[in-house]
Amino acid sequence: MLDRPDLFPDPLAEPPDGPVPPPPVVASTLEGLLRGHPALVLAPHPDDESLACGALLAAAFAGPGAHVICLTDGGASHVGSPTWPREALSALRRRELECALERLGGSAQDLTWLGLPDARTDEIANLGPTLAAVIEAIRRTRARSLFAPCETDPHCDHEVAASVARAAARMTGLRLFSYPVWSRWHDPAFRARLGRVREHRFDPGPWRAAKRAAIRCHRSQLGEVISDAPQAFEMAPAFVEMFETGPEIFFEREPR
Repeated sequence: MLDRPDLFPDPLAEPPDGPVPPPPVVASTLEGLLRGHPALVLAPHPDDESLACGALLAAAFAGPGAHVICLTDGGASHVGSPTWPREALSALRRRELECALERLGGSAQDLTWLGLPDARTDEIANLGPTLAAVIEAIRRTRARSLFAPCETDPHCDHEVAASVARAAARMTGLRLFSYPVWSRWHDPAFRARLGRVREHRFDPGPWRAAKRAAIRCHRSQLGEVISDAPQAFEMAPAFVEMFETGPEIFFEREPR
């Protein structure tokens, strides 16, 4: 049972004795990342899948297949909106995610929606059912590569997703790839806190347009839907541009 994420520390991420050298960078292909199996992406919120893994998902949908697990309901992005209460906002965000999957070549059938409370997963005492759902998706899809957020992302839902992914990968023997979202945006030095990893860079190439279209499906996060929330999240244009134009980055732990 996964009672709390911090009860499952990463045994390969112990503090190093000295400075950690920059991770080796590999220009990776779809085959190199997936080895002929479907891609499985664990997203903390609706939109993380498109921002961090949109091109990978588009390429995988055109090949061996893909599946997305969304951890939370996305209902905390616009707090206090009188026209978009949490339940309605969560339903909207699910529709936006399904739209994004369609733009990437998938469908609503390629989504597992866990619906945990956005921005409150660190309050959940027992994450055992969440871990079980991820393992069930692994078995159902026959994925051999799991993509989840970096533990360096400064958001509780990203941290919980990273911890659940580590436990699932350890229990099933999957390759685990970590993608940075907020640490990539806020912290240029975040790589030094990842330990011994290999950095895979996936060029969006022919999948860039599909990725851009998927990101644009998340209209509520682009400030295009809700205008009456006293506490509102909106992706900055430069943030969106970074993910639309840059390579997709995945870190894989190197065994000692």
